[in-house]
Amino acid sequence: MKVIGAGLPRTGTLSQKVALEMLGFGPCYHMVNVLADLSLLEQWSNAMDGEADWHEIFGEHQSMVDWPGSFFYRELADAYPDAKVVLSTRDPEAWEKSMHDTIWELWNGDVLMSHLSRARATVDPDWRDYSILMQRMLAAAGFFTPGPLEPGQLADVITRYEERVRRDIPCDRLLVWRVTEGWEPLCEFLDVDVPDAEFPRLNDSKVFVDRIVDGALIVLNEWRTRESADVPARQTV
Repeated sequence: MKVIGAGLPRTGTLSQKVALEMLGFGPCYHMVNVLADLSLLEQWSNAMDGEADWHEIFGEHQSMVDWPGSFFYRELADAYPDAKVVLSTRDPEAWEKSMHDTIWELWNGDVLMSHLSRARATVDPDWRDYSILMQRMLAAAGFFTPGPLEPGQLADVITRYEERVRRDIPCDRLLVWRVTEGWEPLCEFLDVDVPDAEFPRLNDSKVFVDRIVDGALIVLNEWRTRESADVPARQTV
């Protein structure tokens, strides 16, 4: 592991993942790894119980960004003492809106994405385990509290979190950086050349919602097909 992304979700982590891979620090571990292979959940559940095997989890990955990895940035900084740490940041008010429209809505909202996710959890044990793990991590991080969100509540979360990262990681090992700053600060910090290509600008919010909705529809359609195929068999018994 050469680069540890300490930034919270919704700070341009998908763009950061692609950027790090373009710079030669790939493959880069991201939440999309887990969503693409829910069998990885057991490793992260073990990590939440203090029983992480980081080398098994990350394998050949040279970098990581986003949850679930960044949740453990302090443990990873200790496990990989030569790795540099990048804290991707964002305007607190903008981050609050992005969090509300994606992660908060997924687990607490009255929107299609949330309803489909809950329906999937009733027929897909792996997705149910994913939901449990994410709720556990969100609670441990202090993101959400019972009841409706108060204005500014999430903005305060990211502010306090970033202050903690700055305290935990020595300044000569840490880059505080926004994806809107592009290549130059990141490349200087990682001591690599600026590539002759535009910095990747990915719509992480759209990818998030599409992945949740599309994944749920696929699983629910497969479940419905199996149920329909079983009806004649049950009726003839």
